[in-house]
Amino acid sequence: MRPRIMVMLVGAVLLTCAGVRAADDEAQAPPATPAPPAAAAPKEQAKEPSKEQSPPPSVTVIGARDAHGILGRDVRSSANEDMGRIVDVIVDRDGKVRAAVIDFGGFLGVGSRKIVVDWNALRFAGVSSKSDSITLDLNKQQVSAAPEYKEDTPLIVLGAAGNLHPWDYEH
Repeated sequence: MRPRIMVMLVGAVLLTCAGVRAADDEAQAPPATPAPPAAAAPKEQAKEPSKEQSPPPSVTVIGARDAHGILGRDVRSSANEDMGRIVDVIVDRDGKVRAAVIDFGGFLGVGSRKIVVDWNALRFAGVSSKSDSITLDLNKQQVSAAPEYKEDTPLIVLGAAGNLHPWDYEH
């Protein structure tokens, strides 16, 4: 019963948006004026540019239990060691998520540094509320040996054994 109500609700929202858009298009249309005779206007001026209408946006409904934001989330190792917080997500030119930037170490932001870990080294299985942490397949010793992340320089991405894929950043 619930999925049916959701589908009907989404459909009603889409129809309402389409009706509002159509009314806006009519309100913005210039008043109709009689066209000059074809012989009086050059061929280039006689053609009106076609008004392209964009398709309506797609709508996806994701359940509250199925997706969560990750920025600012705590990261812990498999041994429950505090690894820091996710402060950024790195994507390649195609928009594919490649890595996460973790603010690692320090106390209350003092003495911390940012490191980059491979996206495949993160586990999101137990993340059902904002207080839950993300698990990293690396230990504190491995992460502490990683070089610091600096913007606008080639990234050195720390990955779990066998999970890191080469990244061609030169093209």
